[in-house]
Amino acid sequence: MSRIQQCFESLRAEGRKALIPYVTAGDPNPEMTLPLMHALVKAGANIIELGIPFSDPMADGPVIQQAMERALLHNVSLSQVLDMVRAFRETDQTTPVVLMGYLNPVERMGYERFAQQAADAGVDGVLTVDLPPEEADEVIGFFKQHGLDCIFLLSPTTTLDRARIICERASGYVYYVSLKGVTGSSALDVTDVATKLDRLRTVTDLPIGVGFGIRDGESAAAVGQVADGVVVGSVLVSKIATYAEQPEQAREAISVIIRSMRAAMDR
Repeated sequence: MSRIQQCFESLRAEGRKALIPYVTAGDPNPEMTLPLMHALVKAGANIIELGIPFSDPMADGPVIQQAMERALLHNVSLSQVLDMVRAFRETDQTTPVVLMGYLNPVERMGYERFAQQAADAGVDGVLTVDLPPEEADEVIGFFKQHGLDCIFLLSPTTTLDRARIICERASGYVYYVSLKGVTGSSALDVTDVATKLDRLRTVTDLPIGVGFGIRDGESAAAVGQVADGVVVGSVLVSKIATYAEQPEQAREAISVIIRSMRAAMDR
């Protein structure tokens, strides 16, 4: 059983939902990423999504775009991101880590080489934003061979027929984008999300994580009522930017947010 599957099953048995924070690897500098990851877990995170820096993050709004730019100023590469996960695994063998990013760095490394090195580092799943599921069979084959879950996005405009195709190729969980827009958008309609998730559950048994527009304990708890996992990114990345020169304050600021979300979701 994969770490991701075990995580969701354990939470389900406890009547709880997964809290899945996102941070960009190497933001604001490479030395801060590992302590931030451990701080997230200590504050109540269940799965960590770790962003791979990329120069053209088309699905992301300005907050995460700027995080990517800060990481790239330090020349943070995909190999360095894998080293960060490897270091995380030295003291945490339990928390699933999902790499989230774009196809270009993975393709440049080579699908098979990437899959092997990611698995060796302790990565559990990969979400490649711009990889069409219909063109992903080769990638999925290498991921499966090395025990990596292939996680795909679903959006409010995804038809049920296409959702079925996507979910058949996915493993670990699927990530439902709650809004039409980029990361950091704010107009979250939980009633609409609940309706869409009910439809999606007719075509998949995979856990469904919901992201985009989740900013505080109230919104996290509301989404947690209808989803299997709550993904939060921009509000954390914004705090990291605020305290870019103050590592301890950055860790405390994101810990406060995660603790408040965890407490609200558990209530």
